[in-house]
Amino acid sequence: MLNNMTDCEEAEGGPNSQGDGNPKESSPFINSSAATDAEKSQQYDGKNMALFEEEMDTSPMVSSLLSSLANYSNLPTGSKEHEEAENNEEGARPSKKPVKAPQLGTLMGVYLPCIQNIFGVILFLRMTWMVGIGGVFGSFIIVFMCCSTTMLTAISMSAIATNGVVPAGGSYYMISRSLGPEFGGAVGICFYLGTTFAGAMYILGCIEILLIYIVPQAAIFKLEGLEGAEAEAALLNNMRVYGTIVLSFMALVVFVGVKYVNKLALVFLACVILSILAVYAGVIKTALDPPVFPVCLLGNRTLLSKGYDICAKVIEIDNDTVTTKLWRTFCDSDSLNATCDDYFTNNNVTEIQGIPGVTSGILAENLFGNYLEKGMFLEKRGLPSDADPDSPTTSGSTRYVLADITSFFTLLVGIYFPSVTGIMAGSNRSGDLRDAQRSIPIGTIAAITTTSTVYMSCVVLFGACIEGVVLRDKFGEGVNGNLVIGTLAWPSPWVIVIGSFFSTCGAGLQSLTGAPRLLQAISRDGIIPFLRVFGHGKANGEPTWALLLTASICEIGIIIASLDAVAPILSMFFLMCYMFVNLACALQTLLRTPNWRPRFKFYHWALSFLGMSLCLSLMFICSWYYAIVAMGIASCIYKYIEFCGAEKEWGDGIRGISLSAARFALMRLEEGPPHTKNWRPQIMVLVSVDAEQNIEQPRLLSLTNQLKAGKGLTIVGTSVQGTFLDNYTEAQRADQSLRKLMETERVKGFSQVVISSNLRDGTSHLVQVGGLGGLKHNTVMVSWPKNWKQPEYHQEFRNFIEVVRETTIASMALLVPKNIHSYPSNGERFTEGHIDVWWIVHDGGMLMLLPFLLRQHKVWRKCKMRIFTVAQMDDNSIQMKKDLITFLYHLRIDAEVEVVEMHDSDVSAYTYEKTLIMEQRSQILKQMHLTKNEMEREIQSITDSSRGSIRRKNQPGLRSQHSTEEGASVAEKPEDEVQLIHSKNASTPTSPTGPAPPTVDNKGSDKGQTANAEAGKDPFNMKPEWENLNQTDLRRMHTAMRLNEVITKKSKEAKLLLLNMPGPPKNRVGDENYMEFLEVLTEGLNRVLLVRGGGREVITIYS
Repeated sequence: MLNNMTDCEEAEGGPNSQGDGNPKESSPFINSSAATDAEKSQQYDGKNMALFEEEMDTSPMVSSLLSSLANYSNLPTGSKEHEEAENNEEGARPSKKPVKAPQLGTLMGVYLPCIQNIFGVILFLRMTWMVGIGGVFGSFIIVFMCCSTTMLTAISMSAIATNGVVPAGGSYYMISRSLGPEFGGAVGICFYLGTTFAGAMYILGCIEILLIYIVPQAAIFKLEGLEGAEAEAALLNNMRVYGTIVLSFMALVVFVGVKYVNKLALVFLACVILSILAVYAGVIKTALDPPVFPVCLLGNRTLLSKGYDICAKVIEIDNDTVTTKLWRTFCDSDSLNATCDDYFTNNNVTEIQGIPGVTSGILAENLFGNYLEKGMFLEKRGLPSDADPDSPTTSGSTRYVLADITSFFTLLVGIYFPSVTGIMAGSNRSGDLRDAQRSIPIGTIAAITTTSTVYMSCVVLFGACIEGVVLRDKFGEGVNGNLVIGTLAWPSPWVIVIGSFFSTCGAGLQSLTGAPRLLQAISRDGIIPFLRVFGHGKANGEPTWALLLTASICEIGIIIASLDAVAPILSMFFLMCYMFVNLACALQTLLRTPNWRPRFKFYHWALSFLGMSLCLSLMFICSWYYAIVAMGIASCIYKYIEFCGAEKEWGDGIRGISLSAARFALMRLEEGPPHTKNWRPQIMVLVSVDAEQNIEQPRLLSLTNQLKAGKGLTIVGTSVQGTFLDNYTEAQRADQSLRKLMETERVKGFSQVVISSNLRDGTSHLVQVGGLGGLKHNTVMVSWPKNWKQPEYHQEFRNFIEVVRETTIASMALLVPKNIHSYPSNGERFTEGHIDVWWIVHDGGMLMLLPFLLRQHKVWRKCKMRIFTVAQMDDNSIQMKKDLITFLYHLRIDAEVEVVEMHDSDVSAYTYEKTLIMEQRSQILKQMHLTKNEMEREIQSITDSSRGSIRRKNQPGLRSQHSTEEGASVAEKPEDEVQLIHSKNASTPTSPTGPAPPTVDNKGSDKGQTANAEAGKDPFNMKPEWENLNQTDLRRMHTAMRLNEVITKKSKEAKLLLLNMPGPPKNRVGDENYMEFLEVLTEGLNRVLLVRGGGREVITIYS
């Protein structure tokens, strides 16, 4: 039995068959090992698996599943795909060394890296200044807001990180796999730019510490003797030169070996921790023994320390009054009688204690903010000052300490926020963690708690220990050029200076190490095509090209040169990244996707939304114009990825929200039919496919695109004959053909293929079940059946008429383009011409709406619209024209109007003859029960005789010739066959040898028509078989011919003709006659669009 089963399996596409050619998903849950049938029999024998052995290719045993799970690769999807591609390109490489299992725990893997990345340059260089400018109260609010934002983001990130195995690559992979490739790419680039500009900020901080506090004499552009803008420009130029040098050196270090950077990371971290401990030690010391740290004030203004040697105007030496360096700074000579500055003369010099200590009560003075304009004096509150109100407040840059920038609350937020970034450091190392799902939440939240506590305590302690004018002195110009936070540290200010220098160097190296890897990860995902070159690197995987781009972008930040200007830029990018982390968590929680099962339980969608709102608010608080630029960059990347078609399916949350939104919209549509103002054609296009499943009428989709202009619903449907089990692959091929053609013709919509035992039922099923809920088609487009008169196409026109009947019953509009092959493609343009509408009966306004929609498309845009309507004898055509012009005016449609008068006329002989031949053909098809071959011969014979009758001209020679041919044609038939025709068509007797009826040219002149009318009335010219014709058919044929004559005369040269389509006969006896009427109605016209309304108004004059 087993052998039979395996033989059968191999015959039907077993393990060695190619199947559909689609590679299996690379996943631990699928057993991809191929085994022979004999091996399978042995493998499952005795394991109680006989019932399932045929499915072992796709459904492995649980035991093998669990063993494969143990070897699960922690590489991200993009990296795996990239590595597989490179291996395929370069051939098989030698076997790599076995990868060591990740061993890092929470402390070393998450907590300490986060601490190192969060504490940085802002704490050492700008924190004291922020407290002095914003006050303790304002600074505490800023710190609390920023720390709350990162804490809420960390909670959201923890939920995402613990929802399944975390791939290496950290935050970018978490966001992109939660929000999809478009958002993932946009946020990934923002995160990359933020990390890159952070590198520039750290380098600028490093140079600032070096040139101002360690070796000021190393400046290339000297600051001595320069004032105001010149001094500022010299400082920035120094930053640019040294910054470029340090950036080049750091990039070289990263290029040579990242392992050295990683080894030095602990050294840099130790510098940070020691510096912070030194600050706390200094605070404790101020409580016990406040240091002697004098600051010199003139009135209430802080003096530059390099402008004096002794904080006094004059001193007593051996009972002699001697002027000081300060005197010489403000006066024109050393003499006591010298002319001095008014402010210097009117105010006293006082020396205050710069660090009075925690117990001094200075906190009350520093509680509120003291925002300054650029160039204003740093003044101490509470000291008397006698200043001339007319004197400038911004003079004396070489005497006083001045504010270097205009400060305000939002600026402080933008400068401070980078000091709380770095919370992703732990998740970025997820590939190295022993248990990422446990370590990431604990380590990140603990690190944020620690750093937030340090920041908040520093705000209070700085305000409680240091004098306000010292806090506001950004570069320590009033305290002998010392780093202000260093003046507080114990045992020496150099602990902070050296520690902060090394920590900024380390942070810069970390940024230059992390940013290229992030860019490499984005590039290897393949979602942004133009970045793919940056996915390649050295043989060991180091991202060389990505490092080059990172250094180039980092140089932009160096050229900006101001730490205060660069900080808000990277704040924007980080805030945007954090905003999307919160959004991802909130979406997953609210959508309740089945795969959303985080191990971290302390999250809530409201917290995520609060974090997202805080991020968005902080972006605009920091700098509204930077926020708009950052969002513009992200939007451009999003649209670029969407436009290029990111062919990635990551099961993201945006897909889930799209499904929820679609369901909600569909439920809303169910509430009732659309108002006339909202009506638009939702088209079901019925196409046919050939034996190779290719579309036979591709121009139908071109017309659909021109009609829809990409709006509304379009369903392109076809049916395949057969059974679902046997013909499923043909249906799949047909569906692929439909999708491919829709993409080529830029038709936005859906394809639908049904399999049915016959094409008639398949088409009926499409019309019935197309669409979903309220999003259903209200219009059907089907091509005119060509060659419908030939016997092999007999069933096609039957199917066509059934579609007409079904759309009528279902109250759907119907569009039937005739001669579809002559319709323009989407690339063609009509530079002139007309779209003619023949409005014969009112069908709800479809005839008015369709030309308007077509003219929105560039193919038909230059065409003008003309509307013709038909007036009968008893109608007032002049009034009709006025009414029609008014109606079109109210409809806001521009069109020329013409009323065509149709006079009553008698039925022509030509009409009689045409009707006779039509009925003969119809009767023969219905009543002759012959074999198929005999029927085809009989139809051909009748067709030949019909052609002979219709094409006769007025010339006697031609008449006799055609008469002879017709007689010969019928005489050739066997005698019994002719007799059969006579007996079966008693109502329409035929005489093979009868005289030829009078004929006319079907495009004849009025004179010819009059003659025919007279002939028709003349009883002597009336043929016997005409008397028994069906009068209804005769009247219809007469109407069709008269309308065709008028339409041909007026609209022969029109680019497109829209015409009311008559309804089908109620019984199926007259189907052939109905097709003949439509054929006669449109004879001699090139592009005709037959239109049937759906029984409701689709256009309105109301707003």
